[in-house]
Amino acid sequence: MLPDLPLPMRCPAKRIRSILAFAACVALVLNVAPAVAEVAAQVTAEATTEVTAKVTWQMTTEYPENNISGIGLATFASRVSDRTHGFVTVTNAFDNKLKINSGEMPHAALDGRIAGGDAFAGALSGLDPVLGLSTLPFLVQSVELARATNLRARPLYEKALAARGLKLLYLTIWPATGLWSEHALQGADDLPKLNLRTYDANSSAVMRAAGANAQFLPMDAALAGLKEHRLNAFLTSGDGGAGRKLWDFLPHFTAINYAMPVSIAFMRSEAFAELSEPMQREVMAAAAETEQSQLALLAHRTSENYARMRDNGVTIAEPAPPSLLAELRKAATATVSAWEAQAGADAAAIVEWARRQ
Repeated sequence: MLPDLPLPMRCPAKRIRSILAFAACVALVLNVAPAVAEVAAQVTAEATTEVTAKVTWQMTTEYPENNISGIGLATFASRVSDRTHGFVTVTNAFDNKLKINSGEMPHAALDGRIAGGDAFAGALSGLDPVLGLSTLPFLVQSVELARATNLRARPLYEKALAARGLKLLYLTIWPATGLWSEHALQGADDLPKLNLRTYDANSSAVMRAAGANAQFLPMDAALAGLKEHRLNAFLTSGDGGAGRKLWDFLPHFTAINYAMPVSIAFMRSEAFAELSEPMQREVMAAAAETEQSQLALLAHRTSENYARMRDNGVTIAEPAPPSLLAELRKAATATVSAWEAQAGADAAAIVEWARRQ
């Protein structure tokens, strides 16, 4: 009879098997743990990458949020967020909050201060004359013709911007340009009395040829000149004037239908190229939706602006005095011819097509 032994020694074989099983479990845990840790680290890294890879674009306009340019940027930001499910966020600065006017926006985008913006096209004509096509005087007189003309010109706009590292997003057609003035304009004889702000080099040349003292100024500089009584007239649309409450200084608007210019929303090509192709498609779909929304807005924009202007004491002369229009059209001839020579055959062909409509 075996003497009493401690419990572990009573079944040596079972004990040995237990020890071996325990050792195997320890080995398994030690072998699996690094793999589990590696998977966890990978999941965490992917989650972190997904969060940090989200994109924010700073965009700007020199116009207020209730202006047609500002509405376009707000719409674009909303559509981009929806279509990319928040992966791309557009942060907008309105009313020239960043102190970057339309003409400076391309450089600001390229040096990284902004991703892009919505710029008045006339101010971009220094980059390439073709970008000033929509501001040519008396070329289009209806929304339909403005849309068709810009559709034909769009490839030229895209090419001009792409050559400078910029990506065209969408166009906004503005309501027709008129003359805001301190006093009512009765005819051509009133033109030499105007100290006039114009919105690009071509419009300055036209107005000077017609006898006005005209100068191309960014909006902020022009408003300063108006408040200091160095200016007594503005060339801009009802939309541009209403957004800036020009009626506080200029209570008369003469509907000369000078042009239906566009503003161009664009961004730095490199920033766009950093997106995956599916995200690029969604952004461009958002841009196309914004352009259609802006066009729909234009249908009633002039009548809404006129109502707002009249409510604030503006006297609207429509139609404009015939002698005034005749003098302006005459003065425009040389400027348009010079522009055609600079812009090239393709751009000149679009202008000729628009004239025949």
